[in-house]
Amino acid sequence: MPGFEHHVFVCHNTRPAGAPRCSCTADGRSDLHTALQQEVKSAGLGARVRINKSGCLDQCEHGPMMVVYPEAVWYGHVRPEDAAEIVREHLVGGRPVERLRVADDCLNTKNCPHRS
Repeated sequence: MPGFEHHVFVCHNTRPAGAPRCSCTADGRSDLHTALQQEVKSAGLGARVRINKSGCLDQCEHGPMMVVYPEAVWYGHVRPEDAAEIVREHLVGGRPVERLRVADDCLNTKNCPHRS
């Protein structure tokens, strides 16, 4: 079987109440992860796209977070309602969903203006 065309990592990190940085999930579940799995299956991409749970992606200010490889496209503030658009536009059409992309200058930097 050939390898996957895309790996999608969806943050499942949960922090305690009052933590200085927010959590991507409030209860360790991810409706986003479930919605992406369902959309991938509906689009017939199950053998070509893998939706993975991940630990903290260290981009908490932009959570809920996810990243799509091999393109390394980072999406922030993603809701379950966005799953169909991400699958249709990015995973099927090859066009990242720009409105959900996290700016490159905010990734992996303490200088991001959104970082607390």
